[in-house]
Amino acid sequence: MFNQSSAAGFLLLGCSEHPGLEKILFVIVLLSYLLTLVGNTLIILLSTQDPRLHSPVYFFLSNLSSLGLCFTTSCVPQTLLNFWGTKRTISFLGCSVQLFIFLSLGTTECILLTVMAFDHYMAVCQPLHYASIIHPRLCRQLAAVAWVMGLTQSTVQTPPTLRLPFHPHHQVDDFVCEVPALIRLSCEYTTDNEIQMAVASVFILVVPLTLILVSYGAIARAVLRINSAEESIWDMLFSPNCGHPLLQCSHCFLPPA
Repeated sequence: MFNQSSAAGFLLLGCSEHPGLEKILFVIVLLSYLLTLVGNTLIILLSTQDPRLHSPVYFFLSNLSSLGLCFTTSCVPQTLLNFWGTKRTISFLGCSVQLFIFLSLGTTECILLTVMAFDHYMAVCQPLHYASIIHPRLCRQLAAVAWVMGLTQSTVQTPPTLRLPFHPHHQVDDFVCEVPALIRLSCEYTTDNEIQMAVASVFILVVPLTLILVSYGAIARAVLRINSAEESIWDMLFSPNCGHPLLQCSHCFLPPA
């Protein structure tokens, strides 16, 4: 997997042409990163320590929070260093590790969000069967599938990207090492890599997004149906046709004045 043309590492350009903007972005990204660390850590602690939160939805939420901690930590510190300092280089090994983690966790997040949408769909649309279907063992299996698919995707796509011959300037027009930026840096034929990236995007982005939209569309339809049923009951109770029988019942059961 080692690429001799990249032995010196890469130069992450980011927005180096706008030094003033970098300082502003440094503050914004740093605050967002700290909030992410605190928020996700609190979610994990509460989900694991509070017995009342030992349910599928909080199990998946704690997985998503753990993923968020790893995902942001894999790229944000390097980005902050680039914003603040003048040295914007990253070694080939560092770029390889960052790319592998970035791909793996990004894929895992997409699959995990799809699993959470399915969990919400079952809770709202199939409440009577929810406890029997979404049991703890299935939750662990679904979470494991999401993590394994992320590792598989990264293992498949990272080596071909890093084996590409790159331009001698090694300037990556991005804040982090990711597949599209490294493909643009290549100085040779990259059609196979682009096809691989497009196919992976369909299965990792388009398919999960479609399933998520379908799930939440079904949830919205179920909620609207419940609201419509409640409104129909109230309309029936206070309609003119129903008001007269209710008035007669009141005469029967209420004491006379």
